[in-house]
Amino acid sequence: MGKVVVSSFISLDGYTEAPNRELVPPQPSPDLFRWFIRPNMERGGIFIYGRVTYEMMVGYWTSSAADQKQAAELAVARKVVFSRTLQKAEWGNVTIARGDDLAADVAAMRRETDKDLTILGSASLANAFMRAGLVEEWHLLITPIVLGTGTRLFQGGHERFGLKLESARPFDSGAVLLTYRTA
Repeated sequence: MGKVVVSSFISLDGYTEAPNRELVPPQPSPDLFRWFIRPNMERGGIFIYGRVTYEMMVGYWTSSAADQKQAAELAVARKVVFSRTLQKAEWGNVTIARGDDLAADVAAMRRETDKDLTILGSASLANAFMRAGLVEEWHLLITPIVLGTGTRLFQGGHERFGLKLESARPFDSGAVLLTYRTA
């Protein structure tokens, strides 16, 4: 059975986005594709987004700036958007969940796939999953930048929990991928 995974890039000081929801991803590099993007695609059975991240992903991956091969792969991938306000989602194989019972939502998704349920970005949603005790693994790509303010991945409001380091991989760009399991 797959795990519930939070997969996110964060600044050295813990932010997933700068003010005004500006994403600050690591520099594109062969390591980024080989060790972060490709493994997420291979392990992911269902990609989970909050509304804001989903709308950003749609905006980019349906644009001419996106790699068309990867865009096509993402379009057909199974996606679930958690939102109380989104009325329709039309980017390929996607459904909307309201998130009234996250444990039941996870159980239903696990019946659909034996691969990972991967929360991509979506800091508020990741925190809701943390508060519900549902996150089993963390793939944190630490980018070599200090933002000073923005949206933190770890926003608090949950019980203390420990993590066990599974691996640490430096990238050619200076980013470092840390993989943890919830202890």
